[in-house]
Amino acid sequence: MHNDFLTLLLVAGVGLAAPLLYAALGELVSETAGVINIGLEGMMLAGAFCGVWGAFVSGSVAVGFLAAAAGGMVVAAVHGVVCLVFRANQVVSGVVLNVLVLGLTTFGIAVVFGSNLSRSVATLPTLRIPLLADIPIAGPALFEQDIGVYAVFLMVPLLVWVLRSTPLGLALKAVGERPESAASLGVRVTALRWGALLFCGLAAGVGGAQLTLAGLGAFTQNVTAGRGFIALAAVVFGRWRPVGTMVAVLLFATADAFQIRAQALGIHVPYQLLAMLPYLVTVVALAFVRGMRAPAALGVTPERS
Repeated sequence: MHNDFLTLLLVAGVGLAAPLLYAALGELVSETAGVINIGLEGMMLAGAFCGVWGAFVSGSVAVGFLAAAAGGMVVAAVHGVVCLVFRANQVVSGVVLNVLVLGLTTFGIAVVFGSNLSRSVATLPTLRIPLLADIPIAGPALFEQDIGVYAVFLMVPLLVWVLRSTPLGLALKAVGERPESAASLGVRVTALRWGALLFCGLAAGVGGAQLTLAGLGAFTQNVTAGRGFIALAAVVFGRWRPVGTMVAVLLFATADAFQIRAQALGIHVPYQLLAMLPYLVTVVALAFVRGMRAPAALGVTPERS
């Protein structure tokens, strides 16, 4: 009984971690380049909406994911124009975008789907890896997921390699730490920040689609429910490192999975307390993190270069 519960908890935790991890890795790249993106929640929400819209119109989950990536990038582009072109405060811009996207997607439900209550779409199928999926407890969680889950966890070592061992990774770090010095060495600071921000929008949009097109199969108002902020916290908790960010995401997602499973098992705790568990874990985890050091130029827009 305990093994079955643990297996189900891990399966749900890994599945719930995937949308968060897409967004968190995108934010990690953006913040490494010095652009803080409080609008991550809005980008995920735009991706969730555009993903269902694209899949609903085309009948293809793949098209839905492409539409989600485009939706997230559009929100990122707006953030870029406000902050990198007009040099507005990056935090304020992100907060405004979150509110704007929430309003637009809420309005868009009626405009796009109308009174059609059967707006559900197909979801990604589960891809089971033989033999490995038979490993007790951990096997189903790691090797019986959809392709979106496998892809995002493969992004972690890829991102580690890019940031540590490639000229692009070194340039991103230089832009986030000392943009003026990077510019003096010929690095195109603004262009690199634009690229990092658009990648963040793409990844967050795909994360939103992973939430709707791999799990729910539909879009509802505010479907992300603060997950963008949890992804932001995961980047800080992970100390701006891919592996640390992944560990933080898994911690928060497992807490979310536990509250879902606990309610299903009828554990006698007020459901409101269980529902707030992942957010409570996030706050407590951040309270105990020590020695955090963000990129030195995070949130600072240098002179155009």
